[in-house]
Amino acid sequence: MEKIIDRVFTLGEKLTDEQLAFFDENGAIVFRNFVSRDAAKLFITEAQRIEKQWIEEGREKVNGTPLKYGKDEHGNPTIQRLCFTSLFSPVLHELIQDPRLQLLTELLRPYEGRIGENEKDGLVMNNYVRTPNSAFSQMGWHTDAPRDIFLGQKIMPMLNVGIHLDDCPIENGGLRIIPGTHKQSMLKLLFGKKYFIDNNADRREVGFNMQAGDLSVHDGRLWHRVQQSPNFGEKSRRRVMYIPIITGKYNPKNDNSRTPFYHKFASKVNK
Repeated sequence: MEKIIDRVFTLGEKLTDEQLAFFDENGAIVFRNFVSRDAAKLFITEAQRIEKQWIEEGREKVNGTPLKYGKDEHGNPTIQRLCFTSLFSPVLHELIQDPRLQLLTELLRPYEGRIGENEKDGLVMNNYVRTPNSAFSQMGWHTDAPRDIFLGQKIMPMLNVGIHLDDCPIENGGLRIIPGTHKQSMLKLLFGKKYFIDNNADRREVGFNMQAGDLSVHDGRLWHRVQQSPNFGEKSRRRVMYIPIITGKYNPKNDNSRTPFYHKFASKVNK
């Protein structure tokens, strides 16, 4: 039986000492009912609107970041990873102004954190669905740290903040982490696993029972992966929006930004 983190919290007007200690120990935390189910449905509608527009335009990249195309269960083209979505939606832009998200920067202390709306890949919508032609149904073990190396920068702490838009019990796949590895040595951070290629279960890993509207936070230095659903089609669908909370030098992206090397590598191994 898979191990699960069943401790969940509520995100209020401030982070509690208990929440800070839990994150410090594990490198991840879940806040139940961050947004309502109706709000989650609205965000899905917005993402579908953006997706339809980009497919019609034949758009391949946004601010240098490739869009990940695939096929739905009916063989129609779909975008399974959309980036910088809040720059194309007043609704999603308003979402990331939520003051509760700003509270999460405290998890990065003593570093000064900020919400990267126009940095990294911005607000990302991951649309995991398993079909015979799907290009994005799982993601192998990785940390987010090497992205800084590819950009010629020092590895800096960051958070990946996920807003979950579908119910995803642990048996339907989803996020897996190895708790505590955000404090690992640099050697283990870079070479502890085969980046993106290794999809194998780890005896130390844990998963989550996520509900639509939940918010998850994990340290970018933590080893994590996305387990493939055992189901196909709509039963396998898991939509998550990720907001980066980052530190270090401000590095905004624009239409003239080059595609980082790590995107070219990841596109060959995430199937």
